[in-house]
Amino acid sequence: MLLHLLPVCSLLIAFSAAASGQVLKIVLHDTIHPITDEYVGRALATAERNKDQAVLIELNTPGGLLESTRDIIEKIIASPVPVIIYVTPSGSRAASAGFFILEAADVAAMAPGTNTGAAHPVTLGGGKIDDVMKQKMENDSAALMRSVVSKRGRNVGIAESAVRESKSFTDQEALSQKLIDYIASNEEELFKQIDGKAIKRFNGQTITLKLTGQAILPFEMTLKQRILAFIMDPNIAFILLAIGALALYAEFNHPGAVLPGTVGVVFILLAAFALNLLPTRFAALALIVGAFVLFALEAKLASHGVLTVGGIVLLTLGALMLVDAPIPEMRVHLLTALAVSIPLGVITAFLMSIAMKARRNKVVTGAQGIVGEVGVAQSALTPQGKVFVHGELWDAVSSVDVAAGRKVVVRGVEGLHLHVDPVPVLEGSRAPAPVS
Repeated sequence: MLLHLLPVCSLLIAFSAAASGQVLKIVLHDTIHPITDEYVGRALATAERNKDQAVLIELNTPGGLLESTRDIIEKIIASPVPVIIYVTPSGSRAASAGFFILEAADVAAMAPGTNTGAAHPVTLGGGKIDDVMKQKMENDSAALMRSVVSKRGRNVGIAESAVRESKSFTDQEALSQKLIDYIASNEEELFKQIDGKAIKRFNGQTITLKLTGQAILPFEMTLKQRILAFIMDPNIAFILLAIGALALYAEFNHPGAVLPGTVGVVFILLAAFALNLLPTRFAALALIVGAFVLFALEAKLASHGVLTVGGIVLLTLGALMLVDAPIPEMRVHLLTALAVSIPLGVITAFLMSIAMKARRNKVVTGAQGIVGEVGVAQSALTPQGKVFVHGELWDAVSSVDVAAGRKVVVRGVEGLHLHVDPVPVLEGSRAPAPVS
């Protein structure tokens, strides 16, 4: 009899352990991009592995990339662990892509003083598109919204109006129009409201959560994800790109310095990684390259700043057009573009002008630095002998015989021998005495 009861007891113990599982909590207070998608996916996989009761996602976002949003929605829908989306703190928003993610949740909640909606699709760069393409984008986004909201038992028509008409809703409006399930001031209040309530999952199953008093375990990004999320900011990516280009230029003008070249390669590779994940305009990269070309021409042609100003304008335009994102928060800001372009343009043009002047100056070091120097014949040159030049005694060959003590000018260097000519002696002048 006891043997027959063992499987039942095991099931009861397993169910009790699952029912007492903790709540895994992640925080999304940023734009939606591929690193956000990776972070959410890792959290949901961890919650499934640990058999947690639920995953709580605190959301505050202006929106983001549509492909990343679709991937996050797909993960939320497929998650065996219920997902609670909570727009918090007060003053936060779940706009655009955030509205799609909010509606995909098993439980959608907002804090007082928050808002959501404004989910109309926007073309990359925010430019005007033709009516056919606009209609296609609207219909595609509206269909995604309907497919998600209808399965959650929420108001399909009102949710679709946020896509087609860019409507936004306060927390009270969202609750009264059945776009969300709860309004709560904090997590404890939210869990009390959820306790014992039936929740319909995307697959049609109904579950009941017991969250009051359960432990909440914060789930942080990995160091790699934090670094990548930081450089995914288009402003940071542009700054890395600009500093990397300047560092490489410094390395080219000072070969062997190593440090500038290393910094330049690392910064440019980091910028390239971020721009590869972001919607990047390659025409903008051409503008940035053109800016550096104008800086180089300024040093060579000396246009009195005209080419430098042109380079700064191109660099600024390239920065503003660099990331072709659907929301302003995912583009390079004008202030960032100017703050980088103006100093970088001035510094680069200044460094290039110094380098060009250095190349045009007469060599003053090494063997070639002796050419043109005036020395004194230490012994008679007939035509070979010794001359004292530049503080040193050299073997020299003269084109004509030169008396000891007469001044000579160096015309060339061949190995350890100088080729010299006598310096004409003015009438009435006296040749200097030989150097002892």
